[in-house]
Amino acid sequence: MKKIFSALLIAVCIGMAIPAQGQIHFGVKGGLNLSKASFSDMGANFKKDNFTGFFIGPMAEFNIPIVGLGVDAALLFAQRGIKANDTTIKQNGLDIPVNLKYNIGLGSLFGIYFAAGPDFYFDFAKDKTFADAKVDKRKAEVGINVGAGVKLLKHLQVGANYNIPLGDTAKLKEDGSESGSYKTKTWQVSIAYIF
Repeated sequence: MKKIFSALLIAVCIGMAIPAQGQIHFGVKGGLNLSKASFSDMGANFKKDNFTGFFIGPMAEFNIPIVGLGVDAALLFAQRGIKANDTTIKQNGLDIPVNLKYNIGLGSLFGIYFAAGPDFYFDFAKDKTFADAKVDKRKAEVGINVGAGVKLLKHLQVGANYNIPLGDTAKLKEDGSESGSYKTKTWQVSIAYIF
């Protein structure tokens, strides 16, 4: 009985120590968005180009060093958009990525991480027209992030991320009826400084 009680007491102490060692840090994050439209129902008639935008804002990161797991979240002003047939449709909005991170430390000055999680995007821009169709953009969009990066000198993070929306970014309407839709898939390159 004493052995069971001792083992249980050790397990409780370890369980209490892990959150105590958890670390929350705040920082700032910024980078480059490289967006491209993926059209449906409209064929491959459009010449599509990449749209280049930016993002910047505060972030928070919580890490449990023993197991290498962590969570990060950011509140970013972000520019996304599409270019097709010499027409540009810009989206300015609020991007809130929340990622589960797995960190691999390779010494105190260098590490790598892998991240994945949901992304919530809220569009501020007004509806526009494209190819004689009204662009009916979604005001709120949910997507999935997948990414990786490196941590340098304990404070600097450089990463790459791919964002895939779960639904359509916008629907195109002509004469009141839907004529197609598109998704804005985005590559992101980021740099973050953690205080």
